Amino acid sequence: MRFIEPSWPAPKNVRALTTCRSGGVSQTPYSTFNLATHVGDDAQAVIDNRALLSDELNLQAKPVWLSQVHGTTIVELDQLQKGPCIEADGSICRSDAFVCTVMTADCLPVLLCTEDGSAVAAVHAGWRGLLAGIIEQAVAQLAAAEKIMAWLGPAIGPACFEVGSEVKNAFVNKSLVMQQGFRQLNADHHLADLYALARMSLLQCGVKRIYGGEYCTYNQPDKFFSYRREPTTGRMASLIWLQY
Repeated sequence: MRFIEPSWPAPKNVRALTTCRSGGVSQTPYSTFNLATHVGDDAQAVIDNRALLSDELNLQAKPVWLSQVHGTTIVELDQLQKGPCIEADGSICRSDAFVCTVMTADCLPVLLCTEDGSAVAAVHAGWRGLLAGIIEQAVAQLAAAEKIMAWLGPAIGPACFEVGSEVKNAFVNKSLVMQQGFRQLNADHHLADLYALARMSLLQCGVKRIYGGEYCTYNQPDKFFSYRREPTTGRMASLIWLQY
């Protein structure tokens, strides 16, 4: 079982990581450490993989698995009413009672924490969420921007994420600076840089301490699931939590 851990100056009580695809029990095409229940994998395999994750990390708190819909809802886990399904694309925790968790397989996981280690957040940021303002929503709910640092976890890289002109135009209509996140291929297609788009969104919010952004899920099949590479595939998880 392998993990990607942020290289960032987070407080010592903040724990964070992204899982890789190896070390679990799922079979092809979900081999082997798929953590998502909605992709067609055997349900028991996912249950077993989630148990393996908790055991490996010696988690005292429970990961909260979201039903992600490419929206902008960020749930405050400490205020959450228990239910079978939490529809959201991000979560915030201000205690050691829960583990903020998002699942990805090309979309960008953004992990946030405050400089004093009092709060953490995990955000699922695909292009739709970035365009809709999920980063802005997370920052607004978490803390004053100058007190926040961010880590950009593994996502599809800027050389592999082809989108239509309508996607670029939507971002540019939102903010002219966003055109820096695209490279034109031809009249109708562009390469989109999720990392750059996220960095610009964070900077516009006032978050200046931004780390990560060096992986490509599409080009690293030994480490990561990729929906663009294989539409039937598993999901990694990115987790962040407070540990005292």
